[in-house]
Amino acid sequence: MVHETNTDSPNEEPNTSPLGRSSILSYGSGHMLNDITSSCWFTYLLLFLTDVGLTPRNAAIVMLSGQVADAFTTIFVGELIDRIGHFKLWHAGGSILVAISFSSVFGGCVPCKLLKSDTSALETIGYSVFAAIFNVGWAITQVSHMAMVNCITLNPTSRVSLASCRNAFTMVANLSLYAIALSVFTVFNNTEAVNIILQYRWIAYLSIFLGCCFVVVFLIGTKEPQLKQQIQSKNVSRISWAHWFKKALYYQVAMVYMLTRLVTNVSQSLLAFYVINDLGMGQSSKATVPAIIYICSFIISVILQEMRWSSWRIKSFFTIGAVLWIFSGVGVFILPSALKYFIYALSVTIGVANALMTVTAISMESILVGEDLNGCAFVYGSLSFTDKLSCGLALYALESYQATPDVKSNCLLGLTHSVTRLGLGLLPSVCAFISIVVTHTMDLQHRRPKPLVEPLLV
Repeated sequence: MVHETNTDSPNEEPNTSPLGRSSILSYGSGHMLNDITSSCWFTYLLLFLTDVGLTPRNAAIVMLSGQVADAFTTIFVGELIDRIGHFKLWHAGGSILVAISFSSVFGGCVPCKLLKSDTSALETIGYSVFAAIFNVGWAITQVSHMAMVNCITLNPTSRVSLASCRNAFTMVANLSLYAIALSVFTVFNNTEAVNIILQYRWIAYLSIFLGCCFVVVFLIGTKEPQLKQQIQSKNVSRISWAHWFKKALYYQVAMVYMLTRLVTNVSQSLLAFYVINDLGMGQSSKATVPAIIYICSFIISVILQEMRWSSWRIKSFFTIGAVLWIFSGVGVFILPSALKYFIYALSVTIGVANALMTVTAISMESILVGEDLNGCAFVYGSLSFTDKLSCGLALYALESYQATPDVKSNCLLGLTHSVTRLGLGLLPSVCAFISIVVTHTMDLQHRRPKPLVEPLLV
């Protein structure tokens, strides 16, 4: 049963007042650098590394090293932010680290150049080191930005709108990346190794520049949240980790968030391989198919910002998104190359499903935290830990299996399916199904929402 308390009172505290458009938009822009580099990371890293000569297993090791560094950083950063505060300072420091290190991930093997050696082991180590550094900065920025939601306002509808706006900017970041990639692939239309490195170097540099512009907008337009300082000034003790571990809802939200990120990240990482190798589409499809997904996600994310939210609606919209992914995953799994252009129709449903699942999953985190602001960063950090580690291990397992020669499996229809089809079609579908089951076991406590001060679509 969902418990809802009516707070529609004329004496409502200022901290529960709905936010205006400018506050929500400036906050949403703060994750743009992380989002555009993350999109490049999951969409093109494995493809880039295999194109420059690494085996699928070594390429997966590079990605896994970054995911592991990201996972453990989120735990420690979450604890430090809870102790120290200063969200914007952490955000700025993480953004600087991301901007400096990301170009080196796609800029070639730096240790190989210094040592004048290009052995496979040295290349793997070199790329792994910079992948880990990049992900440390990425984790710092992510945790500080996500934890700010609960410290900006106590209004539940505004919190969902902040999460939805953040997701909308994620879509803008992804679309920007694919526009940049499509332009670069068109200009440097060559498959030689030198041109491949040049392609991704330009993509990385342009992505960093665009993302940094939005970080500046965020730092200027968003005030340091005051709710945490107000609680600390009242000498309220910091919430221990054990407080969260005793809550069944913590484990339920962690499971749903982890499964949601597995769905979105694993599918994004394998999509380029799928359209090129399995469907036999042109090189431009590496940008156009993902772009359709994120256009649809962007539209849905913007629409979601205009809604009044309740616990029932969060569960319902998440379920709709997960069901859409189940059908989409089955479609991806059975789609023959002769009908390859049906991938554009599937891209629409995948985009809608991604937006519905992501926005509502992040909103579940916000409901879990509630008004317990002295432990909010740990919650976001620990839940991100499960997300990053599971994604890294899943992709490593899939790529390691892909590295084994002639690994194919036959389905009942007599069709052969690559590991890419299995990973892109069945894995997200299974995760989506499990997440539906877990979602409907939740007992979400959510106050009756107030509308926003200004509709964002006006």
